[in-house]
Amino acid sequence: VGNADPDGKRLVETAFNCLAEALAMVKPGTLYRDLGTRIHKTAQAAGCSVVRTYCGHGIGSLFHTAPNVPHYHRNKAKGVMRPGHVFTVEPMINLGVPGDVTWGDNWTAVTTDGRRSAQFEHTVLVTETGCEIMTARENEPVMRWDLD
Repeated sequence: VGNADPDGKRLVETAFNCLAEALAMVKPGTLYRDLGTRIHKTAQAAGCSVVRTYCGHGIGSLFHTAPNVPHYHRNKAKGVMRPGHVFTVEPMINLGVPGDVTWGDNWTAVTTDGRRSAQFEHTVLVTETGCEIMTARENEPVMRWDLD
């Protein structure tokens, strides 16, 4: 609420751009692990880091299922995108170090250095030619950064 400082604006825009860059790669034949490299490089170029504890995941008859979609560089995710695959991309981007800790409520996650973190996410369906964003809002531009 209110006006964000320059670091806050950079963090939120970087988190948005990380998701947009990853979604631009979603199509048949893309390796799941390659999304993490793109996200990592986008965050690093803006002076931010990527949380490694959490990852995107498949959506199927179970909510959190294969594939695992790590958001960091040099991950060991297995698998190639195929039409019909449904999964999330949800990178958590930090201003400081990539470390996080979970509080005693077993839900709240905070950065280990106390600096801010931001996240955007979408659920996508791999189509024959790319992807459909299943969580896109009706009548709203998809993945376009616009502060105005």
